[in-house]
Amino acid sequence: MTQTSIFEQLTQLIESYSHEHGGRPQKILIGYKAYYDLMGNSSFATEVTDSALNPNKRKYKKIKIKVTKDDYQLELE
Repeated sequence: MTQTSIFEQLTQLIESYSHEHGGRPQKILIGYKAYYDLMGNSSFATEVTDSALNPNKRKYKKIKIKVTKDDYQLELE
């Protein structure tokens, strides 16, 4: 059994959402521990930190990021 990384899960989630709904999601809801793990991925961290100086306005693939209190929440809106 292979455990997929949180980054791979996010990528698959965005792709499946785009396929089902015919467009990108408006917002990514990420739990604070999942966000910490994602920031360990260099490509995610670079894109997110370069998107805005204000941490409350950061984006990934032009989708707004909302960090939540749940540990490992990973949802799209």
